Amino acid sequence: MEYEIVVGMEIHAELLTNTKIFCSCPTKFGDPENTHTCPICLGMPGVLPVLNRDVVRYAVRAGLALNCKIANFSKMDRKNYFYPDLPKAYQTSQFDRPLCLGGTVDINVNGQTKPIGITRIHIEEDAGKLLHESTDGTLVDVNRCGVPLIEIVSEPDIRGPEEARIFAEKIRNTLEYTGVSDCKMEEGSIRFDVNVSVREKGTEKLGTRTEMKNLNSFRALERAIKYESKRQIIELKKGHPIIQETRKWDDVKGISSAMRSKEDAQDYRYFPEPDLVPITITDEEIKKAKSELPELPEAKKARYMAEYDLPEYDADLITSSKEMAQFFEETVKISNHPKQIANWLMVDIPAHLKEKELSISTIPFVPSDLAELIDLIQNGMISGKIAKFVMEKMFTEDGSPKEIVERNNWAQMQDEGELQTIIEKIVEDNPKSVSDISSGNKKAYGFLTGQVMKATKGKANPQLANKIIREVVAKKIN
Repeated sequence: MEYEIVVGMEIHAELLTNTKIFCSCPTKFGDPENTHTCPICLGMPGVLPVLNRDVVRYAVRAGLALNCKIANFSKMDRKNYFYPDLPKAYQTSQFDRPLCLGGTVDINVNGQTKPIGITRIHIEEDAGKLLHESTDGTLVDVNRCGVPLIEIVSEPDIRGPEEARIFAEKIRNTLEYTGVSDCKMEEGSIRFDVNVSVREKGTEKLGTRTEMKNLNSFRALERAIKYESKRQIIELKKGHPIIQETRKWDDVKGISSAMRSKEDAQDYRYFPEPDLVPITITDEEIKKAKSELPELPEAKKARYMAEYDLPEYDADLITSSKEMAQFFEETVKISNHPKQIANWLMVDIPAHLKEKELSISTIPFVPSDLAELIDLIQNGMISGKIAKFVMEKMFTEDGSPKEIVERNNWAQMQDEGELQTIIEKIVEDNPKSVSDISSGNKKAYGFLTGQVMKATKGKANPQLANKIIREVVAKKIN
């Protein structure tokens, strides 16, 4: 019997506001524990929350970017559950009247476009964080309580771990471009919950699902779905039913384990938040928000292909990161060699970033430096091979590429007269190569070129050297 994997996702993204959703406490990451708190985000008796206007504005922008319909009327609700990192014992969220409904995202799988439906996007507050590493036992940091979130809920249209990863990457990329979230996974700014089920291939009825929460990397997302779907298939083949439950993913061990039975909506005892007025948005406000959307990844990719003649693969990779696209555009304004710029951004620069544990945002040089490096190659001052050495120095030393070249005496030999003298001696010392060329063995040119590069310690301009070699050999033969 063949099985099909069915995945639905819930993506939580922290919004890039300066203050929390219902109070003026800062949302800054990394400060000492329990320093960003007040009676409102701690849920003290008698306090009154006030909804942050930017939360609604950012959520609307995200909804429009993901092709959702924005509700003219929505409201906040209380979602009741008891957990140590939730001081109020309820979360202020949205239930039956969310802000955004019915969106869609197109993903590319093996060259085919596939639409993934978005059920809804709603706004809510984050919970705190449990710290299990302390020798004093488990501690609670409530700095994160009240940090504004959007939850993006997909339809169960995803088939397998690869599609889930591509969808998650597309969502993160879109949110970054719109500026509503920084999507820093290492800081928990974006987390993935996955609902996984399996069913017999060809059937329509969905299987019983399990949920794994707070996956914070694309690798963990793929591994968790692979493991959980395989586990379910094994259970079904044994004749065991799948239990609807929330499971914990252990990325170190690569396994999931049962945590608790999966809650349904009625378990949370939702009811309208009595301390907050409904959210009303006019059609004019929605239209204005749509007009203010920045150029999104798909549009940027199409423009790069048309304007810069980049291959689709290059354009797709460059636009997969907002910061990389910005670096590309700033560089191409200075040096009009888009394909060469793309090559550096796709191959050499990422290798150095990975080795030095940096990102494009923390790269130790600016776009004008990359433009200068490419121009040094184009005008023949350095070879492509030397340029790689220069790039390595750009990550570790001060100075522009030109200064690095001069400091290391890496400039190519451009003096045609000097090069002519060196080549004439090499040709004179290698009569067999001349004889081989005369007999039709053109590979002997390569040997002579190698001798020239050796004699000049790699500093000869290869194009100029090859031209002079052919001229000198031709005179010898004739």
